[in-house]
Amino acid sequence: MEASPQARKKSDMSFFGLGIAPRILEILERIKFTTPTPIQSKAIPPAIEGKDVIGIAQSGTGKTLAFAIPVVQHLAQEKGAGLVLAPTRELAMQIDETFRLFSDAFKIKTACLIGGAPMHSQTQSLRKNPRIVIATPGRLIDHMNRRNFMPGNVTMLVLDEADRMLDMGFKPQVEEILKNITKDRQTMLFSATMPVEIMQMINKHMRLPVHVEIAPPGTTAEGIAQELYIVKRETKIQLLGKVLSEQHGSVLLFIRTKHNARKIAKALCKMGHRATDIHSDKSLGQRRAALEGFKTGRYRILVATDVAARGIDVKQIEIVINYDLPDDIENYVHRIGRTGRAGKKGKAISFATPDQSRDVKNIENLIRMQLPVMKHPEIQAENFDRRTKSERPGGRHYKTQLLPRGKKKRNYSWKW
Repeated sequence: MEASPQARKKSDMSFFGLGIAPRILEILERIKFTTPTPIQSKAIPPAIEGKDVIGIAQSGTGKTLAFAIPVVQHLAQEKGAGLVLAPTRELAMQIDETFRLFSDAFKIKTACLIGGAPMHSQTQSLRKNPRIVIATPGRLIDHMNRRNFMPGNVTMLVLDEADRMLDMGFKPQVEEILKNITKDRQTMLFSATMPVEIMQMINKHMRLPVHVEIAPPGTTAEGIAQELYIVKRETKIQLLGKVLSEQHGSVLLFIRTKHNARKIAKALCKMGHRATDIHSDKSLGQRRAALEGFKTGRYRILVATDVAARGIDVKQIEIVINYDLPDDIENYVHRIGRTGRAGKKGKAISFATPDQSRDVKNIENLIRMQLPVMKHPEIQAENFDRRTKSERPGGRHYKTQLLPRGKKKRNYSWKW
């Protein structure tokens, strides 16, 4: 009997009808997860059917739940183990927390293996025979070399933020891990972008995967209002103080360097703001404390380098501020994806200096929109020309002079 239009609509707007086991549906209802995100709606059914899945979606779209539910449901019914690889400590811990929402109900143990944490406690966790292991590639290799973890019984493999893992230089470790896992497995790969290296990995290690793409690379969440301020470098801190005093709610502030993250966090504290910083020089305990303080509201502002761009899962981040534009323009999307999550509203404010027209244009090309330039009444705004130097009329002149032996020398003179 065919379902009524009302029943089909209800199914499309809920987790019912995706093939999820009743017990997991009960957990979702209890934790008030009622409406699946697009990536969850599209990735969960084929994953539950046991198919390999490629999921392309930006940060904040609910990818973790899209693979956690199928992994737990499969392992509750079948023998084997699940392995999830993640690029950063913070992301691995976040994934572990999500798995525990479901795995505890089925008495399925998890282990989280990350750098910066004591090897001994992780070894003890592995001796309890966890059926789900979440790990960063480098630390997992360490445990494999010590024979603490042998991946022979892994039947489900997840590569989360695969593009980020390759960007961070983990390709050799990932390849080494894949070599030691049976080919008769289910593989799920989630990524924000699809570079050539990812395609090579898919062709080599996946079997007829179902391709799920929610939005093309560079797509930002619809609910994020984006703004751009053009100021001199030395005026940034003054502008930051003004913006923070006028905005309310939690703020994630991105800085390029670890040194400046510490410096800006101290300056904000002197202004009377509750701020802390997180970056790769911090110990695991310090990073956990900073994240926990930010989550609980002890700190209103978290100053972070890009190490945190894809590893922070804090609900209700109202504002993301790019104090420095990112070195890698694709990180712009990942940064601002920390706000406006799961369909909520958010705000992203970026500071740029007058000489960063190329960086701004590259970002605008990536997100396929022009960032509105704002002016603060108390801060002197700088003139800003979006055109690069070579595009401006009379901008570049070349003078070429012949040298002995036919060599050419190119002299540049700039005209404004």
